Amino acid sequence: MNNNRPIGIFDSGVGGITVFKEIRKYLPYENLIYFGDTKHNPYGSKSKDTVTRLSTENVQFLLRKNVKYVVIACNTASALSLHLLRKFYTVPMIGVVDTGAKAAIETTKNGKIGVIGTRATIDSGAYLRALLKLDPKLKIKSLACPLFVPLVEEGWSNSKVAELTAFEYLKVFRKIKADTLVLGCTHYPFLKPVIVKILKNTRLIDSATETAKAVKKELEQKSLIREKKTRPTCTFYVTDAPERFKKIGSSFLGYDIGQVKLVEVE
Repeated sequence: MNNNRPIGIFDSGVGGITVFKEIRKYLPYENLIYFGDTKHNPYGSKSKDTVTRLSTENVQFLLRKNVKYVVIACNTASALSLHLLRKFYTVPMIGVVDTGAKAAIETTKNGKIGVIGTRATIDSGAYLRALLKLDPKLKIKSLACPLFVPLVEEGWSNSKVAELTAFEYLKVFRKIKADTLVLGCTHYPFLKPVIVKILKNTRLIDSATETAKAVKKELEQKSLIREKKTRPTCTFYVTDAPERFKKIGSSFLGYDIGQVKLVEVE
């Protein structure tokens, strides 16, 4: 039946595993296909045209797998490409920017919100627009943290290097007393233990949970929830370095994710 088709999730690398984890939690019986474009990671340093081309190829790959829904588990792709992708494809899809902004608004007490992300996400102004649309009185400080993604992809999330890098990036948020920080990249939750040490009194917004809730709500509205309450399948595809992806992904999820398939995407 139509509603037994899988949900497709894509990211530039391993970061979207944070979204995958929450979707499994909120939709435990759904079949999931995860696609990590590790060959072209990171997206955050690329142009809008390049990110949109890569995102289009990713969606087409997932559609060939007969997915019923697409989750763009990449803030850069969500910020730069979601609007265009929705024009070209009829498959329902969601990004992580709007869900993260909504959660930040509901969390802040003093109206001072920090946003960290890749250079492309920050330069796009997507979070700034989404937040100010919900509350024009907010005080927002946005900062690109380009070294965070490579640290996560190398498996160095809890290293001394990660700690020193995070301290340099994040000290500005202590200075302005931001009470809420949006992790505007799905790789960044891997760095939560390090970030919490530096910003002890700041609430961290990880858009993964809000995205999973939104996916569940939309699938219910569209009558696309999988009816079978049997064990679902979870398949992982990457465009490069499957062993490294498997190691970091399994470590984050706390179980062996099994085979990670290497694919070429045209």
